Order: sequence, then structure tokens, then C-alpha cells
Amino acid sequence: MNQSPEGLRVLITAGAAGIGRAIATAFHAAGSRVFICDIDTDALAAVARDLPKLGSARADVADPASVEAMFSAATNFLGGLDVLVNNAGIAGPTAKVEDISIADWDRTVAVDLNSMFYCTRLAVPLLKAAGGGSIINLSSAAGRLGFPLRTPYAAAKWGVIGLTKSLAAELGPSNIRVNAILPGAVAGDRVKRAIAAGAEGRNIYYDEALQQLVAPVSLRRMVKAEDIANMALFVATSAGANISGQALSVCGDLAYLA
Repeated sequence: MNQSPEGLRVLITAGAAGIGRAIATAFHAAGSRVFICDIDTDALAAVARDLPKLGSARADVADPASVEAMFSAATNFLGGLDVLVNNAGIAGPTAKVEDISIADWDRTVAVDLNSMFYCTRLAVPLLKAAGGGSIINLSSAAGRLGFPLRTPYAAAKWGVIGLTKSLAAELGPSNIRVNAILPGAVAGDRVKRAIAAGAEGRNIYYDEALQQLVAPVSLRRMVKAEDIANMALFVATSAGANISGQALSVCGDLAYLA
């Protein structure tokens, strides 16, 4: 099993933008061989232009058949697997529970939780063949705190913690480490959309919603996508060789979600 970033074979879901792209960039810069998938073809084209050595494929990770096709392409490109980063996720609806449609609930859980199962079940035989490796699941601060008006998202992200802990216990004897990273509010377009939706749901101004977002953070600021990437690189390599089954918050010390 390779625990040096140099030459690591890494698969990252939703790796063409945001946190996923930051993680892909960090591993690539450290000398890893990286394959990404994403549902956004424009974002994939931008990565192909900026990071031409990365492998990539379009995939909807909520669709098991799409995941299987993506894994075939990833395996051909990487020649095996050392690290799986289950990063794909969507914000889901911002609404009172009685106003959330079943379709919106199902889609949020499908992308934010089911996709990790679809990818992990295919990754584990490859990781075992490599003599071990690392699975990194992206949860959220909403995976340890209640999140009013965001019940599908929070429920899925709590589920990611249960999946992570169970997989760590199951796969540890095969030298496969499994951890979850729990970002707080990550600066970027996605959080701007979430703040705007939250402001609309509470009938307040955007700036007020932003202040509410950072008020319960000890550092009084959002985190950066690069902070999440640094944690992923740490737990995937020898520096994190004895870290498994953990829910690792990168949130600036967030006390509650408003």
C-alpha cells in the first residue's frame, strides 16, 4: 500500500469544481495520479484545460449504472486505486419539512448518501488488491448539528457519519482507513446560493444571513476549499496512517447552525 502522495492513485467524485477541484489540485500538486468525475460538463472541460494530466469522466453518482461506467474508465486510467474521495453532494431544498417534496428529498439523499455506497462498493475490491488504502467521505457540520429548514441535507450528512464509522470497523482489518471530513461554511458560489436561499426562507436580507452564518464560528469566518483539501491529503498519506473512523471537523469551531 502506497502512503506517499507521490504516485497515489486517487479517484474524486464531483472533482471539477469547488471542494472537489481543490482536493484534485492538491493531490495532483503532490504528485498523485488523479481521476475525477462530475456531472457538469463545462466544469470538466475547464479542468481538462487547466490540469490536462488528470483523467476525467462525466457521471451522475446517484445513478448506479453511471457509477459503474465511471469506475471502469477510472480503473483503466489509474491502473488501480489507493484513495477514494466521496465528495459529491448537493444542497437540497431550503424549506419547512411540510413543504419539501418527496422528489427533492429522494434526490438529496441519493446524491449525498447513496452515491457513497455506490462508489465504495466498487472501490473496496480495488483497495484490497492494493494492500489497503483510504476512503474519505465528505460530510458537513450539518452531520453533527441540527440544521433547520435543511432536513434532507442534514439527514444525509448524518448518514455519512454512520456509513464512515461502520466502514472503518469493517474494513480496518484489510488496512483500509475510512474517515469523514466535516466542512463548515466553505467560501464560494455554493455557499452564496445557500445563504441567499436561507435569507429568502427566513425573509431577511442576505447580509444579515451572512452574519448569522459566521456568528457561531469562533474564528468568525468561513473556511476555504483548500483547507478541506489539506485535510484530505493528510489523512490519505502516511501522516494520517493511524487515523480511521473519525469525523474530522474543518469549520473554524462552529458551535451551531443558524
